[in-house]
Amino acid sequence: MPFDFKPDGVLPEVIHVQPKRFGDDRGWFAETFRADVFAEAGITEPFVQDNHSWSAEKGTIRGFHFQITPNAQAKLVRCLKGRILDVAVDIRKGSPRFGRATSVELSAANGAQLYIPRGFAHAFCTLEETCEVAYKTDAYYAPIHERGIAHDDPDIGIDWPVDPARRILSDKDKVLPRLAELVEVPELVGGTL
Repeated sequence: MPFDFKPDGVLPEVIHVQPKRFGDDRGWFAETFRADVFAEAGITEPFVQDNHSWSAEKGTIRGFHFQITPNAQAKLVRCLKGRILDVAVDIRKGSPRFGRATSVELSAANGAQLYIPRGFAHAFCTLEETCEVAYKTDAYYAPIHERGIAHDDPDIGIDWPVDPARRILSDKDKVLPRLAELVEVPELVGGTL
């Protein structure tokens, strides 16, 4: 199998995906997505959009972002250049893990990916200069359904690896509400969305 799939130890709905690299003296080759193999691992969303971000500075934080129904999104995230701390937070109302977060380092060197299902907010922090991140989504970007949570919400308690004075955020991300202030969060029904 060209991938290893491992449920996260904190949020088991979040899946760590490790593509296998096949190398020789030229370098290496890896499949980064294959619908049939992902479906066997329980990741069945039909991904419809690919996104690519570039961040020039270490300490750039993007997120926490998510979309609400009817445009909630699952994501498959990977780092193409540099290193990032990738973070997912369970925001499903009624979930026993509501507000809990998990994080993993994704890098060009390790080739790891993170699958983040619907009902989870997503953010990442660049750990070095010049990072590129690519991710698939299973729903199109819909500005009217876009929402976010403050990256430094103390109730979530992420230990970002960058001093607060050196964090780089968009103007939009600087004014995001805390999780407790959100009105629209996905409902957990029967264990799923």
